[in-house]
Amino acid sequence: MTDERPRAAVQTHELMLALVRGPALAVVTLPLSILLFVLSVVSLALLPIGVGVVTFPPVQRVLRRYANQRRRLARQWGGIEVPEPYRPWPRDRGGVVGWVEQCVWLLKDPATWRDISWLPADMTAGFVTALLPPMLPLNHQLTARMLEPTREMLLARRVAELYETRHDAVDSSAAELRRIERDLHDGAQARLVAMGMSLGTIEALVERDPAKAKQLIAQARENSAEALTELRDLVRGIHPPVLAERGLPDGLRALALRMQIPVEADIDLPGRFDEPVETAVYFAVSEVLTNAAKHAEASRVWLDVLYAKDTPEAGAVRVTVTDDGKGGASLDAGSGLRGVQRRLAQFDGVLALSSPAGGPTMVTLEVPAQPA
Repeated sequence: MTDERPRAAVQTHELMLALVRGPALAVVTLPLSILLFVLSVVSLALLPIGVGVVTFPPVQRVLRRYANQRRRLARQWGGIEVPEPYRPWPRDRGGVVGWVEQCVWLLKDPATWRDISWLPADMTAGFVTALLPPMLPLNHQLTARMLEPTREMLLARRVAELYETRHDAVDSSAAELRRIERDLHDGAQARLVAMGMSLGTIEALVERDPAKAKQLIAQARENSAEALTELRDLVRGIHPPVLAERGLPDGLRALALRMQIPVEADIDLPGRFDEPVETAVYFAVSEVLTNAAKHAEASRVWLDVLYAKDTPEAGAVRVTVTDDGKGGASLDAGSGLRGVQRRLAQFDGVLALSSPAGGPTMVTLEVPAQPA
């Protein structure tokens, strides 16, 4: 016969938790739900005269934090996962995101209206179920039902993300073209122009001043060698030959060998991937390693690369870069890692950062990919 005592003890423990959590949740959330609902409605009513344009965005930001807190409680107390339904917030593209733009963005987001409509239900049915311990799970289910994203909202958020990544792709391409043009103009092109001028002078001096002509020939030879080196570096920066010829594993090993500090590389990949994916991973790792060498004051770096196959249909290239530097790295706008994060997003890739003050710093990259 099965011993029912452990099960009864668990049920008693859960009931005691509900007796404490339920009333506390009801007392705290009722005034907050009423306040946020009133402020939201008043802000909407004041939109036509302009006052709501200033009050609506901050109220909705607070409401979203409040709703996210309830999503966390539903997960922690009720075991119910409630994903966030919000579209990406409009990113600053060189100017301050204005109040009007914020209002329009919020009004177009279906999640805004779901949050507002959830508040009356939370202050009534949610309040009652929270006061009755056996019914507390129904409060969590109500929260999940009203705050989880619908299929349409998920599709709309995906479209918004694709729009952002497409814009980032265009920006990255334009920046890369500007870099190539600048490097050609300031480097190889300037040296080739100097060579042409030197050859003209040499032609005039070759008979009447052979010694001077010989000196200029040597100088032109040096300029040609330097121009060739700069062109090779430029080509390597566009698409490294080792990456094109031998694939991502050897490309990353060559990259590690060229670093100024020791890099211990452990690379285990099944073979070649699509060229855009290999290029994205290569330059992302290059940026992360460069940051470790230049800014982290690290003495050693560990590079781990593997192919993670979570499901039979899907896999990803997963890269972890760890250094023993001073830490304190961030993903703030304008940082190199933020740029890497935006470029990886073009391939549905992600970047995670752990960098406490004093180190160590760990950067993890993951890009969905299938072996070619």
